[in-house]
Amino acid sequence: MHTDNDIVAQTLKWVRTFIVAQDICPFAQRELARGSIRVEVVRSKKIEVALEELMVEVQWLDEHPETETTLLVFPTLFKSFDHYLDFVELAESILVDQGYEGVYQLATFHPDYCFDGAEPDDAANYTNRSPYAMVHLLREESVEKAIEFYGDTEAIPARNIAKLTAMGSDTAEQQLQQCFDVNG
Repeated sequence: MHTDNDIVAQTLKWVRTFIVAQDICPFAQRELARGSIRVEVVRSKKIEVALEELMVEVQWLDEHPETETTLLVFPTLFKSFDHYLDFVELAESILVDQGYEGVYQLATFHPDYCFDGAEPDDAANYTNRSPYAMVHLLREESVEKAIEFYGDTEAIPARNIAKLTAMGSDTAEQQLQQCFDVNG
């Protein structure tokens, strides 16, 4: 069983060595360098508690504008990708119900992430595969500024799919597994 500190280190290693190194998200490097990415581990084994923790984190972000974004990591919940997707649907509904539509958005990551219509072993799935199930809380205002600065962000997914397809599933999986070794 990994400690919360291990999980935070593994998650940040994944951000550094995969998301930033492979340029999956062109905005992540700046926030990593600024130290404005928060990683919170939620050990709940119940969806209701996980949803409560999501809203606690939203409130924390409301009170801490210096923190750009949060990765909310669920190491003990959502072994099933389908159950995870059910949670994401509920989480998005709660954000809307609580008046956060247009304030925060969720990006989704899971060890078994599989795009609709894709085969599970398709390398393109690795754009959203992570060491643990997690949701990425993003400030909508910051996303809009980043898009304005970057330009054509609609090309990013196609570029990532091409890059990961060229890399191949085996190599992408090896890189993902390396995130568990925080000493290497």
